[in-house]
Parts: sequence; C-alpha cells; structure tokens
Amino acid sequence: MGESGESISIDMEMISFGGQEFAVETSTGSVLVSVCGDQERPALITYSDVALNYMYCFQGLLFCPGADSLLLQNFCILPHQRLGAAAIPDDAPFLSVDDLADQVAEVLDFFEVKKVICLGVLAGAYILTLFSMKYRERAAGLILVSPLCRAPSWTEWSYNKVLLSLLYFYGICGVFKELLILRFFSEEVRCGTEGAKSDALQSCRRLLDDRQSSNVIRFLIAINRRCDLTENLKELQCKTLIFVGERSPFYSEARHMIEKMGCASPDLIEIHACGSLVTEEQPDAMLVPLEIFLESFGFFRRTSSALRHGSRHSRPASPPAAYIPPELLSPEGLGIKLKPIKTRTTVEA
Repeated sequence: MGESGESISIDMEMISFGGQEFAVETSTGSVLVSVCGDQERPALITYSDVALNYMYCFQGLLFCPGADSLLLQNFCILPHQRLGAAAIPDDAPFLSVDDLADQVAEVLDFFEVKKVICLGVLAGAYILTLFSMKYRERAAGLILVSPLCRAPSWTEWSYNKVLLSLLYFYGICGVFKELLILRFFSEEVRCGTEGAKSDALQSCRRLLDDRQSSNVIRFLIAINRRCDLTENLKELQCKTLIFVGERSPFYSEARHMIEKMGCASPDLIEIHACGSLVTEEQPDAMLVPLEIFLESFGFFRRTSSALRHGSRHSRPASPPAAYIPPELLSPEGLGIKLKPIKTRTTVEA
C-alpha cells in the first residue's frame, strides 16, 4: 500500500497478480491499495518492509509451487504497498507508526472488511502487530516474518540514521542498496553461492532503483521512532505464527516476541541458513506451517501431500489442525526448525 497521486494506474505487477488498484482516501492521506482475488473470500492483508513493495516482498511466497492453492485461491489479498510511483509532496505531514496502523483500519473500512488475516515482514510486521493491538476485534490472525517489536537498539538506530543520511544526500545510491541487502538476505545469497536465490537478490536491486527516496525517508523515520510493544504483547488475542531466518539481524527480536506474547499458542518457526526476507529466500519452507495455521481458522481443508505437489484438482479432506504431518518431523526436508508448539507437539531439531 502506498501514497499516490490523484490517478489510479494499473501496472505490469498488478497484471501478473490479476488484481485491481484503488486509491483510498484516509484521514492521513491517499493510499494506493491493490486487491487480488475474489472480494467475497476471507481477507488477507500484507505489509512489506522498508523500500520494498508488495510484489517483490511477497512474490516468492505467492508464486512458489503450492501457494496458489493455499493462498490465492482461498483469500482476497490486499497487498500493502507504501511506495507508489508518485513521490509524496514535501509539505505532507510525517506519519507515525500509529498513523500507519490506523491507515490499515481505514483501508479495511473502505472495503467493508470486518476481520482480516495479517501477513507482515520486518517493519511491516511491526505495523500489523500494532494494528492488531489497537483493533483487536478486527485481527483474526497474525503471520509475522522476522518481526520487529521493540524500540530500535542503538545499533539499529545508528544504522537507520546512516540510511537516512544516504537517502537525503544521494538518494537510492549503491551504498544504500547494499546496506538494505544486509538487512534482507543471508550471506549465502549475498555472496551469490545459491544460484537461483541470487536472482532474488538482483531483482531486489532493480526494484530499489525505482523507489522514491522521499517516500522511503518518511517510512524509515516512522520506523526509527517506533515504541516498544513488549508490555502490550500479552494483550494480543489473535492466533499468531512467526517465521524468522536464523541469520536475520532481527533474530533476537522474534525470540523476544514469542516469549512475551500472551495469545493462545504462539508458534515460532526458524528457517535454517536464511536471512530476514524468508518470503523471498526460502518461501517453500513456509508452506506446510502456513497450511496448518490457516486450517485452524476453518477457511479451507487441504491435504499436505496435495499442497506439496501443487495440485489444483479436488482433494480429500485434510486431517484435523492438531495433526502434524510427517514432513514437519523432518526439518532437513523443509530446511526448517520448529520450536515447541504448545497445542500440537514439541519437536526438537
């Protein structure tokens, strides 16, 4: 979701998603919202990280084998793209993280959505967590990828200040892009040792070339001024699933968050040899845990074997949500490690 001018445009990214774009007027400005899928289906809203748009941040997950039947055919997806093609006017007010969370609620009002599943990455995960705290009755579930939940550490605060200085004086320059790459990807991908995954890295660099530096500055300032959500985490009522790459700079944030949450059975899934952007670096490792999580809401019933093979034909009914398929007991096969899950079983990697 991103600020836009007065016109609504349909670009190639939206064509590939098969959706539409809407200019939504909120109390804090105009927001460009993309809609993918049948609006009669349950709603899932996404929120990406600094300088990313919905297409890049989530395309690896949405287009990997099996995800079509898991997500695209079962949900109406509202990609949250803060960075539109048009730069935000210089005289526009700076928004806080609370303003950004309120924008999510106003967008849902526009589409008459009462409840929503939230899918956020890094800073986007923070915004959707804050939204879920402020509008508890509207958040059905949280899927968070390498989430932030505390105020910036001195290290992160300094890192963000360097990014802001680079943006102010040089715009989206090479050094800025490389610093963001460190935030997003593991060393394997950055060093190009993972073949196909290096394509994701090059795609990210190309995307950053098209960003409006003024828009990125505003979002980064809001995130660098965020408050600590720790004390309010226990107030979260919705089911929560957290993914984190073991080599993410924010790995400790995810561990801290899962320890402090009070919602029923929060699940933490660690992805081996992966950076922060799990949705792009190892999206297929997310599919089986996502299937189990989403089945618990009763939105659909699907077998894990059918999901793995990406079949679009009719499938037999899935086992109950409390069942863990054999694949989850073989972390080597998925490249993941499960932390204890209270409502199902305890798996030690």
